[in-house]
Amino acid sequence: MPDVLGWRKLLGVVAPSTNTVVQPDMERMRPVGVTNHFSRIYVEDPLALSNEDFIAGTTAIAANTLDAVRSVMTCRPDYLVLGMSAITFYGGVEGSAKWKKQVEDLAGVGASTGAESVAAALNAYGAKTVSFVSPYYPVANAEVRNFLEESGFTVKRDVPLECKRWTDIAKVTPDTLRGVIAELDGDDVDAIVQVGTNLSMVDLAAEYEAKLGKPVIAINTATYWHALRAVGIDDKIEGMGRLLAEF
Repeated sequence: MPDVLGWRKLLGVVAPSTNTVVQPDMERMRPVGVTNHFSRIYVEDPLALSNEDFIAGTTAIAANTLDAVRSVMTCRPDYLVLGMSAITFYGGVEGSAKWKKQVEDLAGVGASTGAESVAAALNAYGAKTVSFVSPYYPVANAEVRNFLEESGFTVKRDVPLECKRWTDIAKVTPDTLRGVIAELDGDDVDAIVQVGTNLSMVDLAAEYEAKLGKPVIAINTATYWHALRAVGIDDKIEGMGRLLAEF
């Protein structure tokens, strides 16, 4: 017999314990008959003042991810949605695939990562040249750029917001992001991408996608979309951009 509420699919959603955006974002995207089961990756909320601090913080997330995966697998989800992004870009395409395999081997089910989901979304739109914003430090933006370029995209510009704490990421205002989008946009860019799963940009991305007439991709939208399609859920969901509504 299927789960009474998740009679179509159970999704395990994994994100850092400091993250306050992934859970509400992905609940909004959830179709009827699909349920999300959240598991938190324990991580402190350290003060980052340098590239080295940022890398140390993301390494701590990576080290504790598998414990969160073990925890959520006790409810027997059908698939995992990995709601952390920086570490999924590290090491380019090969490093990203290696990270995903480690999670899937432990879980025994498939998983969608932020990095592969962004690439899949860009390919769905047919985009070739991109710019992106992150809450990261420049060292991590370089990893995102490398992954995107190895995936066949040309990166024209990027903006690292250099948020000092993980919890500060969720405090970045739409007005700040509007200015960043203006900086990232241009005739030389097919699509604009936002990475960093605690950066709230689902609604703003949908707004600017309609306004600019080009894809504006929020990583939480891309990752949940990728997971739904991976498990055969093809529902078209309105109100959060073309990706969920059309592809």
